[in-house]
Amino acid sequence: MPKKLILLLGPLLCLLIQIGPWDIINPTVDRVVGVALWMILWWITEVVSISVTALIPLTFFPLMGIMDIKTVSAFYGHPIIFLFFGGFILALALEKVNLHRRLALNIIKLTGTRPDRVILGFLIATAFLSMWISNTATTVVMLPIAYSVIQLLTDDEDGFTARDRGFAVSILLGIAYSANVGGIATIIGTPPNIVLAGFMESEYG
Repeated sequence: MPKKLILLLGPLLCLLIQIGPWDIINPTVDRVVGVALWMILWWITEVVSISVTALIPLTFFPLMGIMDIKTVSAFYGHPIIFLFFGGFILALALEKVNLHRRLALNIIKLTGTRPDRVILGFLIATAFLSMWISNTATTVVMLPIAYSVIQLLTDDEDGFTARDRGFAVSILLGIAYSANVGGIATIIGTPPNIVLAGFMESEYG
């Protein structure tokens, strides 16, 4: 789909929710739903920067009478948002100096070269990294290291046997699962943790 069409489709979708002859819930909630659908479309397709998409409520909530600009802007200065920001900076710093890769390789080196120990090394390294950077970024970091190990099995004398295949599957699945395990270990491990923390703080103190 052309980029210009998606750019127009977002606000048109929002407008359609407002002027349609139906009530999804009530007029105020429908306006919020319209803005949310607009944001979701732009966010998924990335036709504009995510930072631009994030600022849509700041502009359109006051214009559409959903809430005043003072109330909306207070959410953009919430401590949880700065925690988000700090987590992203920490992740970028790790990647900038290649510390994430060095940590992963050193952990794998410490656990030993036996197949089960190698898998354990990947599990520990992935879970530890995922505590500080996003699950997706951690997986992307670990997969090339895993592929290089699997490639060694492919190139050895007996070729890629059924046992080697089981080992490869174990490493790849282990990376996926341990990235999720590490992600739930800290608040900045994955965005839903921060969202939940903010919700618990605002609703239940």
